[in-house]
Amino acid sequence: MEFRFSRRKMMQSVGGAALAQSVATAEAAPAPRKWPIEEGPDTPKICLSIGDGGGPLPAGLQPPAPAAPAGRGGRGAFGGGYGGFLPPKTEAAPAPPADGAGRGFGGNPAASYQRIRQLGVTHLLGVSVGGSPWTEENVRRTVQSAKDAGLVAYNAMINLPPSIIYGKEARTKDMEPFLASLEAAGKGGLAVVEYNFYAHRAIEGYYETVGRAKAGYTGFDYELELLVDENGVVVQPIFRDENGQITQETLAAFPNAKKVKFKDLPPLANEGAHKLEEIWANAAWFLKIAVPAAEKAGVRLALHPNDPPAPISRGSQQIMGTLAGWMHLIEIVNSPANGITFDCGVTRELGEDAVAVADYFASRKRINHVHFRNVQVVKPYEKYQEVFIDAGVNDMFGVMKALVRNKYTGTIYPEHPRALDADRDRVGPGGRVGGYPGGGGYTGITFSVAYTRAMMQAALESV
Repeated sequence: MEFRFSRRKMMQSVGGAALAQSVATAEAAPAPRKWPIEEGPDTPKICLSIGDGGGPLPAGLQPPAPAAPAGRGGRGAFGGGYGGFLPPKTEAAPAPPADGAGRGFGGNPAASYQRIRQLGVTHLLGVSVGGSPWTEENVRRTVQSAKDAGLVAYNAMINLPPSIIYGKEARTKDMEPFLASLEAAGKGGLAVVEYNFYAHRAIEGYYETVGRAKAGYTGFDYELELLVDENGVVVQPIFRDENGQITQETLAAFPNAKKVKFKDLPPLANEGAHKLEEIWANAAWFLKIAVPAAEKAGVRLALHPNDPPAPISRGSQQIMGTLAGWMHLIEIVNSPANGITFDCGVTRELGEDAVAVADYFASRKRINHVHFRNVQVVKPYEKYQEVFIDAGVNDMFGVMKALVRNKYTGTIYPEHPRALDADRDRVGPGGRVGGYPGGGGYTGITFSVAYTRAMMQAALESV
């Protein structure tokens, strides 16, 4: 039989094979998600705190009331007039709640809720329950208040008494309100209770640095020079130039103060100095009581790592200041209720690979909350700056893909917004969150939320 080769037959053959391979690949691949890709039970959820909703403009920045509409074809008071506007709101702002829950964002939680929802965010962290111990009634009221605004109250922060952290005699008695709070959280509808276990938090080492186009970044330096008065107290405020050096005006304002590096600050009288073994023993005592109670209540605990992860902080070593410490924590009591707040910023501050660390903890179902931010590190543990989410050394998309790949369905908080000029007149020099110089407000939050959502949607589509 004669065989005739032709270009046409070759192209038909190659085309058929390619089509067959394409069909096979399409059949093997998961069905693409329907756009827009939205959060749901099987996805992570972006969350914000109620204070991230921002507050009203100061009186001096309020826009003038609109003038009467101009005639046909006129431009009106603001130079527009080609499409029409909604009439200005005239109703009075709702009064803040009697329990003070509106403090920190202009006293108007309804306005803050709305600003949060406008960003597409549906979950809240750090909700304020009030009282000690928490009661089921207070938790339910908090959860319902968020629900009425179209939001989910997901996470609340609880403070541990010093007696538990430092192993004092009163710790057994002081555990009782904590355990009652866990029970109330479960009955009232909270999913996660977050906490810290600092011997001392090294916030004295923070200072504002200058970022792109003079946006505010937050730096940390173990060698940072501070001013201490004759009583050993760090004086405030300390103003610095763009190189982090204390200004001459500040030195002149505190003529009797002396310079002391952060790493050389002595222990505080109410804290003392503590070794790792001591604090680990106290943490183990706590977890062996708290984790079974959390399991029974149906809530999960999330311990935030030491941030900043200074090697020694006011004379004390830090149990959650190393990756080895994080790994040890989840081994003390083997339970999904004994988890961490995975902070990819702190992970890089330790010099670790945030993607690998996310994989490690997420695959073991030990991430109960996520802080999503980026950093530039000069020296692990000791010198770095918190930067825009798109400007650091962390592979943020890699982190997001690791969370999605391991089927993490908890909350992700794009925290620590950078200070943009649009917020400078609305947020104090320390940022919305006290103690973070170079921090921003609602404009910075908007940037971070948008960037985080884009990565989440891309990860959900591609993983």
